[in-house]
Amino acid sequence: MSLQALNPMNKNSQLLSFEIPAALDGQRIDRALAILTGFSRSTVNRICSLGGVELSGNKVNSPSIKIKTGDLVIIEAPEIVSLPQPDPLVKVEIAYQDSDVVVINKQAGLVVHPGSGNTSSTLVNGLLELFPDLAQEEVGDPTRPGIVHRLDKDTSGLMVVALTKIAYESLVSQLKDRSLERRYSTLAVGHVKGPKGIIDAPIARSHRDPKRMAISNSGKLARTHYEVVNYYKSPFLASFLECKLETGRTHQIRVHLETIGHPVVGDPRYGKSNNDSTPKIERIFLHAKSLSFIHPRTFQRMSFYAELPKELEQFLQNMNKD
Repeated sequence: MSLQALNPMNKNSQLLSFEIPAALDGQRIDRALAILTGFSRSTVNRICSLGGVELSGNKVNSPSIKIKTGDLVIIEAPEIVSLPQPDPLVKVEIAYQDSDVVVINKQAGLVVHPGSGNTSSTLVNGLLELFPDLAQEEVGDPTRPGIVHRLDKDTSGLMVVALTKIAYESLVSQLKDRSLERRYSTLAVGHVKGPKGIIDAPIARSHRDPKRMAISNSGKLARTHYEVVNYYKSPFLASFLECKLETGRTHQIRVHLETIGHPVVGDPRYGKSNNDSTPKIERIFLHAKSLSFIHPRTFQRMSFYAELPKELEQFLQNMNKD
């Protein structure tokens, strides 16, 4: 498996220039650049298609162009990104698997894929140990192979992962047309008004804190449906909700519930709810309880359900209903 991914045409790219030596006279430009740079020919072809190769001052549109001794070639060298590696120590709880998809019941505390501050010990590292073909088959982004949608680090519950290109394309399409359905259980601070409702507010990254998301008129469409399952009156007022995502923005449920004045219990980023008068909880009370999608090969709808983790169930047992 390759240890690096190449991302041409970005702000971290560098320009490399070469004068074609006599030994490469008459060769195709993609073969010559592969020899000169060490990149694969497929990578060179991709850079060409993105307009990242110049021959004697002109953009190269075809990788089959022949070059001659003394030609000056400039190529935009892509950023090199380390690819995730298999890790047998990462626990992956599988709810279902076949040759195309695997449904994961993710535990709280597990990061889904490598990123800033989390370069290893992620769900992706565990998946690569169990399904090494994920990397070989190039299922989606090579830095997060198979990942169709995400859960926050401290959110538990169900995720579907693609094991093939066909499955990946189908599931991404279902996310876009909203036929992939996701429902969450959450405990929100205070009593939410009304038995059910819709929070419709666009979300963008916060200008004040890049680690937070915020409601913004310039943000992306975000819509969350919620329904009250139970109200609790002590030791503090709380609402046990079922939330259905119509869109899938980063931190969507957490941001939306904070916006209406009812942040998720235990959320350290969008409204701290733990204090001396309330029971302590070590994680955010948010769990992806159900997942439904159309199987990419059989075209049959498949539905899955995951019970609340023990720590969340025990927390509820210490609450008193209205």
